[in-house]
Amino acid sequence: MGAEMAIRKHSKIVTITPTEPSLCHVPDSFFHHLHLNSSSTFIPPIQFHIYSLPPPPFLPFPICVRFQRFSITHCLISLLLLRFWKYRAFEMSSPSKRREMDVMKLMMSDYNVEMINDGLNEFNVEFHGPKESLYETGVWKIRVELPDAYPYKSPSIGFVNKIFHPNVDELSGSVCLDVINQSWSPMFDLLNVFEVFLPQLLLYPNPSDPLNGDAASLMMKDRKQYDEKVKEYCEKYAKENTAEDDSEEEDEMSDNESSSSDGDVTRHADP
Repeated sequence: MGAEMAIRKHSKIVTITPTEPSLCHVPDSFFHHLHLNSSSTFIPPIQFHIYSLPPPPFLPFPICVRFQRFSITHCLISLLLLRFWKYRAFEMSSPSKRREMDVMKLMMSDYNVEMINDGLNEFNVEFHGPKESLYETGVWKIRVELPDAYPYKSPSIGFVNKIFHPNVDELSGSVCLDVINQSWSPMFDLLNVFEVFLPQLLLYPNPSDPLNGDAASLMMKDRKQYDEKVKEYCEKYAKENTAEDDSEEEDEMSDNESSSSDGDVTRHADP
């Protein structure tokens, strides 16, 4: 006494087409029990059967679902995936909400986040070098700037205190990282940047695409001297208190520049 239901996906809208309408009624209580709506955003295109069963107390809802050639476990897993995709769709629908969620997740992951202005567009993050690398003892302040179009546009990141690395500009601190500069996806978030992308950059430098030509040249010509130079920079510029001092100096310089520009405007205004 079963009836097949074909599940087809059309532009992120699932259409359920019963082949035997009299036997294929799915009560709303089924979807409510799983905290779902009957019109969901995504589900794998797999056929499943619905069987009429006795009402409660035998079951919490009066139907039992199983996938063709699969178990009820696979069905529930797919429905949970459906909930995940609905959540992601909502999460990405508003750039401002996504920005808030990503910064909050960063703070909840024990990263020290220091806001520069009142908004969430610009802040510093304390970043420790990855273990079992030349940069293991280093602590850096990473300046993060989120564009208004984030997460559809990649964040801008840079090292505040100095680091000796082929793919990091020594003066500006800007980073040469393909996943941020070229292949960024809205599916990435700030945790990916600090837990995957930056650690991978420090673990596996790419001297063939350098921002610091001296570091790239030294790495290819004399690896031992390069390693010593990296450790020297970590000791001199990347201690925890050093990172804080560099951040304070940068803020003071920006304040002085703004005050001097204000003074110039005042002098020009005088007759």
